[in-house]
Amino acid sequence: MYKIRNKFGILLTLMLTLVISCQDLDELNINPNGVDPETADLNLLMPTILTSVGQTVLRLGFGDLAGVMQHTQYDGWSGGHNDYDWDNQDQSWSGYYGILRNIDEYYNKAVEGEYEFHQGVALIMKSYTFGYITDLWGDAPYTDALKAEEGPEYFKPAYDDQKDIYAGILADLETANTLLSKGKSSYENINSTQDVLYKGDVDKWRKFANSLALRYYMRLSAKEPGIAEEGIRKITSDPDMYPLITKASEDANISFIGSSPSDSWPSNTFFDKDPSGNYMRTKMCATLVDALQDLNDPRLGVWANKIEIPLVLVPGTGVDEIVNGERHISQDVVDDYETNWNLSVDYDPEYVGIPPSVFAAPQYNLNPNLEQGVYNPHASQLNDIYKETAGPLLLMRIISSAEVNFILSEAALYGWATGSPENYYAEGIRQSLRAWGVGSKFDDYITGAPYSGLESIIEQKWIASWTAAAEAWFDYRRTGLPDLQTGESAKREALPLRFYYHYDSEITLNPENAAAAIDKLEPTEFKGSDVSNNSAWSKIWLLQGTGKPY
Repeated sequence: MYKIRNKFGILLTLMLTLVISCQDLDELNINPNGVDPETADLNLLMPTILTSVGQTVLRLGFGDLAGVMQHTQYDGWSGGHNDYDWDNQDQSWSGYYGILRNIDEYYNKAVEGEYEFHQGVALIMKSYTFGYITDLWGDAPYTDALKAEEGPEYFKPAYDDQKDIYAGILADLETANTLLSKGKSSYENINSTQDVLYKGDVDKWRKFANSLALRYYMRLSAKEPGIAEEGIRKITSDPDMYPLITKASEDANISFIGSSPSDSWPSNTFFDKDPSGNYMRTKMCATLVDALQDLNDPRLGVWANKIEIPLVLVPGTGVDEIVNGERHISQDVVDDYETNWNLSVDYDPEYVGIPPSVFAAPQYNLNPNLEQGVYNPHASQLNDIYKETAGPLLLMRIISSAEVNFILSEAALYGWATGSPENYYAEGIRQSLRAWGVGSKFDDYITGAPYSGLESIIEQKWIASWTAAAEAWFDYRRTGLPDLQTGESAKREALPLRFYYHYDSEITLNPENAAAAIDKLEPTEFKGSDVSNNSAWSKIWLLQGTGKPY
């Protein structure tokens, strides 16, 4: 991974400001003070594309999808995060298509200049972004997208079938692998400073392309096992033709500059000093904390702080006092609390997470501060590193060697790849520990986390997706693992499966094509009060007929 150089800070800060200051990222295209994609050198577009994709992935994986996958819980303003209380006015894909317009301009400039490196990069980022769109929503404009300048017939593009979008993504990644298969001296106009991901390292970009293809072949494994097996065998049987990201030093990560709110870690307390701000309201989820404690996982201490004041149950009645840094409470105090809030007390002396989807998240564990977002001394806050604006572990994590090794482990389990699933599994853990700075703990850790088939692979992959939880959500939908249960305040009694098509941005502006896509969604028993198949609990093509996750 490579840090953004300080000399590039001013330019990238400007670009990030243009991108992130607007709710919809496509507003960059009309910002009068921004870099005009049509006239800018393609190298100047590169950091804008990379950072906008990275910010989008982080916003999902550290935001509401971290709540869905029970990595974190909010103790205030928590409906969308803890309870997936979503509807058709919440998530819009307009920002994703804004990114794609910049990628399209970048690609066209690369073709015009005959710059094969840049063409390969463009196809990778195009595939990555379209992959997120179809993973999150299902059918979407693909073939006719990005063509509005060609005429009004493209103002309301058709929604491509999800299967065809995945096929297009995999074809583009195959092309990218070919474009990037030459020696570095064969390429022109590479500016390592502007490549904030890999500093112009062609080999690493090629590994990124093939690792992303591996991700999408495995994504298809439950729905189209024949396609998945063929693609995975192709990649894994020829490592010279299809090199992969297998070491943490090759992870596709982007660092933050930390000089303004728009280029800083989102929960920092330097620019957000509000005591009810993002850092203060984000707590560890009990599901993840308990799993990490069961495994004696060294990553827990990297991600979370120990509680400030442990709770200790003592004899007597009416006891509630601080003694030597502990809060001593008697059973009658506990009984009153549990009766009033329908919550149990957690006496763990070190790490305490908030259970998923509870009505009384602000009051959890006898919190004496009963205002939303105020510090709870009896629940684990995120580690202090997440107060910072930037740092070596504060990264936009786009794809990792841990993920790749876990995919290989699953593929080997199915007989689709040579090698031992146990060895790939162990290597996935090793690379995740290295990525989080605790690689020396591997030998001790692996003895307590032995390989035990698919459930162990997906559990470790879920853990390793910290701050990148979207990928864990996609795995959950495909496998039903980990076996996560909803809480009392959740909108439905099951985890959601997709984002709603946005009413204003997607349905109203393109009603006929949106209606056709909605009709192809398959409602589940958890659709509830949603008035159409456009529900977060409807199955996209990828899940239909698989029996997963429910």
